[in-house]
Amino acid sequence: MKTGPTEPRSTVLSEAEEAMIVAVRRHTLLPLDDCLHALQPTVPHLTRSALHRCLQRHGISRLPDVEGDKPKRQKFKRYPIGFFHIDIAEVQTAGGKLYLFVGIDRTAKFAVAQLVATADRRTAWEFLQNMLEAVPYQLHTILTPSHRLPCKRLPGSG
Repeated sequence: MKTGPTEPRSTVLSEAEEAMIVAVRRHTLLPLDDCLHALQPTVPHLTRSALHRCLQRHGISRLPDVEGDKPKRQKFKRYPIGFFHIDIAEVQTAGGKLYLFVGIDRTAKFAVAQLVATADRRTAWEFLQNMLEAVPYQLHTILTPSHRLPCKRLPGSG
């Protein structure tokens, strides 16, 4: 007979933080240390071991193999440093729906993530401003799922 909780849950992370971690991992497929680096500004108390335990609980602690009988992943187009891919994902929690803004420079393996309650112009603008402050180099192009946005329009982008 097993003892302990019926459903394993974190004593360190809230449910919303766990949902954000899972969404970032599934959305970006970043390695553990890169996920940690991307999430620590949003979840400052996140440790490498807490992140790994969270990913294990959700069955995504290992990235999928690129070889074998699994279908090959489509390779991303190569861009120089400064091209940021931005996307928004819905995250379902017990408290309702949240939105995860993610910006990734795949060449530099640099990512920025922010979890918000609403996905409107104001929160998108705030995410862009936070991303510009967090990135240690100059951005020159932002790629979205359907548009290419030159950074000349953004304040602080050079």
